[in-house]
Amino acid sequence: MTDFRNDPRIVLTLDAGGTNMVFGAMKGGEFIVDPLTLPAHSDTLDLCLGTMVTGFRTIIEKLGEKPAAISFAFPGPADYPNGIIGGYLPNFPSFRDGVALGPFLSKTFGVPVFINNDGDLFAYGEALGGILPEINAKLEAEGSSKRYHNLIGYTFGTGFGVGIVVNDQLNRGDNSCVETFCLPHKDRRDMIVEDGIAIKAVKRIYGELSGNPDHGLEPKDIFDIAEGKIPGDVEAAKKAFAEIGAAAGDAMATAATLIDGLIVIGGGVTASHKYFMPSLLAALRGKIHTFKGEETGRVQSKVYNLDEPEEFAAFAKGDQKKLKVYGFDDEVIYDPQKRIGIAISKLGASKAISVGAYTFALSQLDRM
Repeated sequence: MTDFRNDPRIVLTLDAGGTNMVFGAMKGGEFIVDPLTLPAHSDTLDLCLGTMVTGFRTIIEKLGEKPAAISFAFPGPADYPNGIIGGYLPNFPSFRDGVALGPFLSKTFGVPVFINNDGDLFAYGEALGGILPEINAKLEAEGSSKRYHNLIGYTFGTGFGVGIVVNDQLNRGDNSCVETFCLPHKDRRDMIVEDGIAIKAVKRIYGELSGNPDHGLEPKDIFDIAEGKIPGDVEAAKKAFAEIGAAAGDAMATAATLIDGLIVIGGGVTASHKYFMPSLLAALRGKIHTFKGEETGRVQSKVYNLDEPEEFAAFAKGDQKKLKVYGFDDEVIYDPQKRIGIAISKLGASKAISVGAYTFALSQLDRM
């Protein structure tokens, strides 16, 4: 795909929330009209679909021209390639029996419609317009020959979303079911890891540690307690974030072992990364043992925190050595160090998802 930043095609976007829907339009990877927010009416199918039609029509009127496509993320289970939403959807109860949303919007507006999981689009946006090209550009500037083409994107928020990009292509799986939220929690094997990482986990753990389960605080409040900005149990606040970091790092280690690429984190909880990143990195860098008692890394590659300048410098340098070609005077440069890195999103989850939706639409249009 050519550089999307110079692409003249317009794609309509939607941030589909259970309470409100925010409509927009992108060109060259940037929003070109003021966003339109309308109530979702997610519990009534007729009203909800009517909201979508009204929202997109209003944006088209603002544009004064027909868009090339509609592309957006939808929360919950779906047959994304066919645009069918259905299953357990807490925020969209009227969709649970199955709704052919993509075909409905395509017939209504006469353009292709692409719907994806928000975690997938977050990772795709970061791979094409976020952390992946940024890190590769920095490696080039440092004179390193190392380049990355694989990315695992995680969102820390209401849930624990994931998306995977392999060789610059989004991996949606054969069932639109690439997930890690349902991995077992490292300390409570009967509990899904999402319940130990998401917003509700921060609140629950702080309540347990502080002895006040009915505190009514949000993660931002708990972060402010950790920072000493508002009254509360400072140690319980710090430990709550440390615990979610350890749980997340353990889940990420499984994915990183299989995918072998960079990791990027986005979402509202990432504002507290100073408190969860040390335990997250400790989990990624942890050791396990073979049956014979031999020690090996939880992740087979060395893991660097790419947001720390000293660690990035070591990441870029690697472990280059000169290796003589047997029987000849020639030498080749050899870097035996297997390494990956993790970073906090600079785009932010919302922008990355929008860029992902836009670039995914362009990639699919190019194939038509």
